[in-house]
Amino acid sequence: MFSFAASRPRRRPSLTPMIDVVFLLLIFFMLAARFGIDQAVPISMAGGAAGYSGPPRLVDVAPDGVALNGQPMALAALAAALRPLTQSRDDMIVLRPRAGADVQRVLDVAGALRRAGFARLTVVE
Repeated sequence: MFSFAASRPRRRPSLTPMIDVVFLLLIFFMLAARFGIDQAVPISMAGGAAGYSGPPRLVDVAPDGVALNGQPMALAALAAALRPLTQSRDDMIVLRPRAGADVQRVLDVAGALRRAGFARLTVVE
């Protein structure tokens, strides 16, 4: 007759390869989730600041365009139209989002004004 070898206790499978795969996936998703560099646009909120004096510099931000003191214009022409209304680059410019304008649109306008050299932007409701 046949003689079988003595039965051995079963070995448990090693978890090391599975842990390696989990860590590789974790690293992959951490790197893939970073789409771009976050940047903060310093904008002061109206309310606690000193009083405003000078010519009106109100920029209405609508979903489809911008208006300076009620006059619609292109975003590219906004900085040139603001220059005669300001004495220095530190003069306050008031941004007012209109109904339907999202935050990204307001940040695009603020970024364009910052690139043009205007340093003091205030957002009002």
